Amino acid sequence: MRVKLEDNILLIDREDLPAYKKGGSIVRNSYFWALQSIACFTSRDRDWEYDPEVWVALSRMLISFAESGYLGNGETLLEFPENIPIPHELRSVSSYL
Repeated sequence: MRVKLEDNILLIDREDLPAYKKGGSIVRNSYFWALQSIACFTSRDRDWEYDPEVWVALSRMLISFAESGYLGNGETLLEFPENIPIPHELRSVSSYL
C-alpha cells in the first residue's frame, strides 16, 4: 500500500485501501474494519490517516494479516517514497517504492 507522511500523520493512499464487500471474504472485510478502527480519519474518497500513537498497533496488525496467508504483500506492506525516512515503528512492515 502506498503511503506518505504529512505533519507526522501516516496517510494510506485511498486507491490501495481494502474494500468492504457485503458478502465478501471474511478475512478481507475483517482487514477493512481493523484498519478503519485504528485510523484517526477515514473517508470513502480520501486517504486514511493514522496518528503516531497507533503505528505500533498498525504494524502488529499488518504482520498478523500478512502471516495469515490470505492477503498478499501488496495488501499488507507499506510502500514509502524514497525521499521519506521510514519511521522506526513501521520498519518491519515497510519498504520503498
